[in-house]
Amino acid sequence: MVKTGIKYSGNSSPRKKSIFIKVLIGLGALLLILIVAFSWFLLSLFSETDMAERPAYYPFKSFHARDLYYKYYDTRAQEWPVVSESKTVETSYGKTFIRISGPKNRPSLVLLPSTSATSFIWMPNIKAFSKQFRVYAVDNIYDFGRSINKRNIKSSADMMNWLDELFTALGLGNNINLIGLSFGGWLTSQYALKHPNRLTKTVWLAPAATFFEFPIEWAWRGILSALPHRYFMKKFMIEWLFEDLLKKNDASSLQQLEKFVDDAMMGLKCYKFRMPITPNVLSDSDLQHVKPPTLVLIGENEKLYSAHKVVERLKTTAPQIKIEIIPNAGHDLTIVQTEMVNSKILDFLLCHDRGPR
Repeated sequence: MVKTGIKYSGNSSPRKKSIFIKVLIGLGALLLILIVAFSWFLLSLFSETDMAERPAYYPFKSFHARDLYYKYYDTRAQEWPVVSESKTVETSYGKTFIRISGPKNRPSLVLLPSTSATSFIWMPNIKAFSKQFRVYAVDNIYDFGRSINKRNIKSSADMMNWLDELFTALGLGNNINLIGLSFGGWLTSQYALKHPNRLTKTVWLAPAATFFEFPIEWAWRGILSALPHRYFMKKFMIEWLFEDLLKKNDASSLQQLEKFVDDAMMGLKCYKFRMPITPNVLSDSDLQHVKPPTLVLIGENEKLYSAHKVVERLKTTAPQIKIEIIPNAGHDLTIVQTEMVNSKILDFLLCHDRGPR
């Protein structure tokens, strides 16, 4: 009888089955941990700070985070391209930081930034604006920057009250030119509806929501970009919204893009998350009741909605609102088409026709 040297073990199949089950249990446990961790992360985004018990370093994560952010912020401020002064104004909602540029004897122009941004978002535009206006670039009360809220901001009404108090404290009277970008554009639209008699003219630049609901893509990209790693913010949000700037692929454009990523990441790193106010869509009646002369500028490649559908809606519903599409631009229109955007804004603001009041 020939011996092959091969032994058969009847236990090999049960052993493999046992290993397979253990692997499945391990993967299941890992998946459960990830689900719990991600659920905790999502719940933390919607948590509200008890302002009565807020720490001395609020709205930062710690004293170290506060010092780190202010050091970064002050270094970044040195890049502001024109002579400026800063001012901190107290309101019932907290203190608001404003960067002021331009001659004192010129008409007032207030700039409201996009979400997760500060007054620095206006660096490409401030030189042109400050030649003709006394410009007040604001750090929003409920976002990154040097403004600090002492009350929870729960609604657009809170934001409108804060802005109205701010304008009064600055002594701007009822002759305010107001420009907002993205979230700031939506704020501008809201203020135009609530306090039209305080405004001379308004400009809405790629206003968030306002005309149409956010796309589903915005929601999942927003959640991923809030994860604490540069990759997520850059790949899922900045490069998506600033695609035209990325396509230019020149040193200056890429440097600007990286700085915006730096600004957003430093904010995420240092601030305790505060759930922002969600912009809403204006009704047809709202749009028809916009009284201050208004210019809307939207990049032809805007990701939040179709620029051409906005044109159709405004021409049909609110023809008193002037709208123009900026070519070869998206949500990055103020950066990728700076000269064109500046020119259109100044032409509109400096025209003496204030429209019906």
